[in-house]
Parts: sequence; C-alpha cells; structure tokens
Amino acid sequence: MKPVITFCVLFFGLTFFLAGQEKIDYDAIAKMKSEGMENSQIEMIASYLTDVSGPRLTNSPGLMRASEWAVEEMKKWGLKNVALEPWGEFGKGWQVDKSYVAMTEPYYMPFIAVPKAWTGSTSGLVSGEVMLVDIQTEEDLEKYRGKLNGKIVLVADDYDVTATFEADGNRYTDEELKEMEKYPSQNGGSGDYSARYARYRAMREFRNKVNDFMASENAALIISARRGRHGTFFTSNGASYAPGSEVATAEFEMAPEYTNMMKRLLAKGIPVKLEAEIRTSFYEDDIKGYNVIGEIPGTDKNLKDEVVMIGGHLDSWHAGTGATDNASGCAVMLEALRIIKTLGLQPKRTIRVALWTGEEQGIHGSRNYVKNHFGDSETMALKPEHEKLSAYYNIDNGTGRIRGVYLQGNEGARPVFASWFSAMSDIIETPTITIRNTGGTDHLGFDAVGLPGFQFIQDEVEYNTRTHHTNMDVYDRLEIDDLKQMATVIAIITYHTAQRPEKMPRESIPVVTGSN
Repeated sequence: MKPVITFCVLFFGLTFFLAGQEKIDYDAIAKMKSEGMENSQIEMIASYLTDVSGPRLTNSPGLMRASEWAVEEMKKWGLKNVALEPWGEFGKGWQVDKSYVAMTEPYYMPFIAVPKAWTGSTSGLVSGEVMLVDIQTEEDLEKYRGKLNGKIVLVADDYDVTATFEADGNRYTDEELKEMEKYPSQNGGSGDYSARYARYRAMREFRNKVNDFMASENAALIISARRGRHGTFFTSNGASYAPGSEVATAEFEMAPEYTNMMKRLLAKGIPVKLEAEIRTSFYEDDIKGYNVIGEIPGTDKNLKDEVVMIGGHLDSWHAGTGATDNASGCAVMLEALRIIKTLGLQPKRTIRVALWTGEEQGIHGSRNYVKNHFGDSETMALKPEHEKLSAYYNIDNGTGRIRGVYLQGNEGARPVFASWFSAMSDIIETPTITIRNTGGTDHLGFDAVGLPGFQFIQDEVEYNTRTHHTNMDVYDRLEIDDLKQMATVIAIITYHTAQRPEKMPRESIPVVTGSN
C-alpha cells in the first residue's frame, strides 16, 4: 500500500505544481467577468433561439429560422467566416401546422398532447370511439389484423404517475461533487452506451413494425402514452425521416394522466369518444443537414492556423422550444464569443463556434463535421486539420451553472483546468475535475478520433424531471443567472486555450479494432 500512497501524493503534488505554471491573464479575466455578468446579452440570444424561432426539429423551418438568425447576429458582432456549412444528407424536414385533440364522451375534456415527429396528417377532423390495443410483441399484431380500419387506436403503455415527494430541481452538493472527483475509472462514468443503444435500436425497430402495421390496417389515428407527470411528458424519437420513406399514420403522444383515464373508463365498459385533427408538413427540397459556423480569427503568425472550437446542438425536439436542450448551450457559446469580441481581445489561435444539427437523431452534425475535417473514427484515417485543433468544448446538460469538467480520461488536461478554475473561484462553487467520461452528445465525435473534447459538469436543475425532451422545455425553464455564469466561464477557458503556448494535452490516438 505504501508505494501507492507515495505515488498519489507525488501525483497530486505535481498536479498543483503544474497548475501554478499555467499562465493566467487576470486582467482579461476581470474584463470578461464584468462583461459576462453585468452586460450580458444571454436573455436576448436565448429568447430569439426559442420564443422567436420556435421548435427546431432537424431540417424544419424553425431550425432554419434559428440558424439564419445566428448567422446574421454573428455577422453583426464582426465574426468572420460565418456560414451554414453542409455536413451531409439528413432527410426530410417536418413541422406541425395544426394540433387538436379532446375527449367528447362521456364528457368534454381537452387533452395535453403533441403529434409524434415525422408522422402524417389525419383526414381532416376525425372523431369516433377509442379502441384500446395491447401490443407487446410482433405476435400481438395478428390479434388486430382486419380490426383497425378507420379506428382511433389507443396504445397505452403503463407509466408511473404517483407523487415522488422529491424536488423537481436540484443542484449538486459538495459531497456529490467530491464523490464524482474520486471516481476511480475513466470508463465508468459514461455507462454502457453500446448496450443502451442496442436496446434503443431494438425498441425503434419494433415500434417501426407497429407503425407499419397501423398504416397497412388504415387506422385513422394513434394515441400513445409517454413518460411524465403533472402534464409534463417526454417525447420519443419519431417516425422515419429518410428520403422516400412512407408517411407514418398520424399519431399523438399524450400525457399519461389522460391515457390512464381513458383506460379506466374503457375497463368499466364506458365508451370513450375523441375528436382530433393533425396537420403536418414535410420538406424534401433540400435534404442536407447544415451546421452554423463562425470564427474570431487568430492573430499570432505562428498559431493563427490552429483552432479552439466551442459548440452545442441547435436542433431540438418539437413539443416545446428546446430551451434547456439545447438553446441554452448554443446561447452560452454565442455569448462567450460575443464577450471576447466585444472586449477587443486578440486570441492567438482562431476561435470557432459550431451550432450542430441532427444531434437528437444520432449526433449526426458533429460526427460528420469531425469526419469531414479531422478524421474517420472507423478507419482512423486522419486529415491535416486534425493536428491543428487544440480542443473542443461542449455544453449540453441543461440550464444549470458549470461546476467543473469531465476529463474524458484525459488526465493530462487536469492541471490546466485546475489552474483556470483557481482563477474563477468566485463564480464556480466547488470546482470539480473528474476523470469520468460523459456521453450522449457532440464532444464524442472529437474524442473518438483522439482530439480533446470536453463536456462540463452542470447542476441538473430540472433537466431530468421537467425539461429534457418535454413539452415544458421552454424559455421560462431557463436559469438566466446560471447561463451568465456559464458563458463567462466558457469565454475565459476558450480565450486561455487560444493563448497557451501549446495545444491542450491529448490522449493517444484510438486504435481501430480488427485493423491490420
């Protein structure tokens, strides 16, 4: 045991020694704190991305409104190389033009529901009795063959809607952060994503078979329950957006309190009638996906060709306006660039922002950007730009203030972040650096080709209980003071990354399994 203890003491002593060697521009930090906390434009930016642009499903008109607004705003700030950059083929755009559903018998009651993404329209206003179906396996489909023509079909899975007796919103305690910092494994923090995605793919394939069956049986409308409580419900992945795919039967996703009520009435032998109308539009003139790009060019003759990237995904689901997922991250990154530009700071390296699209359908925008610019994670064939990137910083964990950073296994970056956080102790409570990985968003594409890609530890606030992929993910769920702190922290970290004599430390290039 003694050699291990000695190594730990030496390691942490070396960490703090190296942290002291990182050059800190305290004058620039003071200016960025003042601009970011006292003259913030975060409310304006966030409101334009949400209230004004609306829902931002990938390739929808709402996403294009937000993208074009961000382009014009960055140009006003004096950023360079601002553009909508295509990343590859995505598929159909889609939006809701009309949505209405209510119970008419045994009495009238409007229901909280939204059309499922990429589903079709009803044949005008439809009305009729609700037919409950129980489909858990492919074999169950045969029980309903020939029985669904023109029916309003209720596929009501059971969801727990009982009281939780826990607060919807929370912040990390010091104890939780200390526990996170002690995490011994660099792989454990991300969870088993391969198994999780395998389960997700299997579930999606089964759901697609159910949708195909409903369409072949000519059902008039599908009603499906979704997880949630108190009128808040979590949307799911939608129907196919692939070019040329068949339009799926019109479907509502509904708060479970209403589907539960219909099930109870039907179980008592009381007929339930609904009236409903869905009108949706598809957009196939341009099936490419586009990321929003803008830059503050570097000024050092030896370093200006190197790049520091920051970003978040601009696309959202459509039940709300995608405020915490992820207009918050995009607003923070735009505000960080505005702070640096407004103050007239002169970064040595180029600072580039990317607002990604297609994240909600599989992290498409950032993964394809990495493939187009830096390298292919499947073959590890790298491009010249790979050597030029210092780091990528991502925000996609809601509206909560930054409490630290996930190192993604990159231990070499620990002393650098420790130094930066020490200069921000007045705005970061209990700054935490953990070796853990975190998954599920746009830094992963960078990490996959051996580039330093980081996601920040943020207070959860209401992310997992009220806002993430829900009908209540709207502007009012944003914590504005938290967003100001986040933008200031990102501005400071980004600027200092651009000023370092060396690029951020890197891990080894991943080895492609099975390669010769």
